[in-house]
Amino acid sequence: MTSLRHSLILAAGFLLILPGPADARMTAAPEEAANLFAESSVEGTFVLSDPRSNESVAVNRSRAEHRFVPASTFKITNSLIALETGAVSSVDEMLPYGGKPQPFKQWEHDMNMREAIAMSNVPVYQGVAHRVGSERMTEMLQRLDYGNGETGEIIDRFWLDGPLGISAVEQTKFLARLAQGTLPLTPGVQQSVRDILLLEEKEGARLYGKTGWAFADGGGGLGWFVGWAEKDGEIRSFALNIDMTENAQASLRIPLAKQLLEQLGAW
Repeated sequence: MTSLRHSLILAAGFLLILPGPADARMTAAPEEAANLFAESSVEGTFVLSDPRSNESVAVNRSRAEHRFVPASTFKITNSLIALETGAVSSVDEMLPYGGKPQPFKQWEHDMNMREAIAMSNVPVYQGVAHRVGSERMTEMLQRLDYGNGETGEIIDRFWLDGPLGISAVEQTKFLARLAQGTLPLTPGVQQSVRDILLLEEKEGARLYGKTGWAFADGGGGLGWFVGWAEKDGEIRSFALNIDMTENAQASLRIPLAKQLLEQLGAW
């Protein structure tokens, strides 16, 4: 698993260990939280951040500060940028998938953002990125302070293959701003994207999020699940990523994150 982790880091354009802001406070998560990764037989990291107190807890802090490709978690940002720039008029506009055979049959029809983000439809969002264009995409990533902000030369692959990279710590900071509506974007755009990220409600609590999967040759790869939970009037953002040695481990991402959220009192 160690060799897989090293190869994934290189493939994802891993750059550096990021220093956090001087006023940010991060502590190690309880041992019981770290044990959940071992019980699931995966290596990874989890960060839970409270934007009001500017405090975070992390499992595997050193990995939490490493940048990886965001994979399909970038659909959150792609949606925000497309709506803010007018490349897409609303989350209900029908978007073409391109007409080509896809690895998943459910991707093979036109759909709006509501459906496309739920299905994690890659070709639809590749088309969205083409509408935005390289110049506007780069400008917007800089405005949003998203990861390393790099798009490279291929407008429809930079979040899948690199050079774009973001850490779990950076994911939580970005998502906390989206959850609170404090990104430098139109309030209505932020609200629209929050709406399409809602996954679950229970006893007045809400869970928002998006998965991501950077595929590796032979199966498995890097798995993400990021988002935020709202409970008792509090917002806490989170980011999980794991090394997967086989495709079946992709099903661990959401349940593992939910276990961690529950254990830490956020869900």
